[in-house]
Amino acid sequence: MADCVKNYSDKDMIGDVLSTQKMMTGGYNTVANEAASPLVKNAFMDILNDEHCIQHEVFDTMSQRGWYPTESAPQNKIDTVKQKYCCM
Repeated sequence: MADCVKNYSDKDMIGDVLSTQKMMTGGYNTVANEAASPLVKNAFMDILNDEHCIQHEVFDTMSQRGWYPTESAPQNKIDTVKQKYCCM
C-alpha cells in the first residue's frame, strides 16, 4: 500500500486548492443565478463572495511564492481593451 502513496509538493497541493476553489465558485455562481427565491439567492451570493475571498487568498499565496506568475499589461493594451468593451 505504501508504494501507492505520492508525496505532493506544497506547490502541487496549493495548486489543487486553487483549482478546487475555481470549481466551487463556478458551482455557487450557477446556483445563485438559478435560485428562484431571493433569500436563497442572497445566501448563495454571500457564500460565493466568501469563496472568492478564499480563492484570492490562495492566488496571492501562490503569486508571492512565485508559483503563479503574472505579467503587467502595457498601458496601450489596457487602453485597447477598454475601448473594445466600453460600449457593449
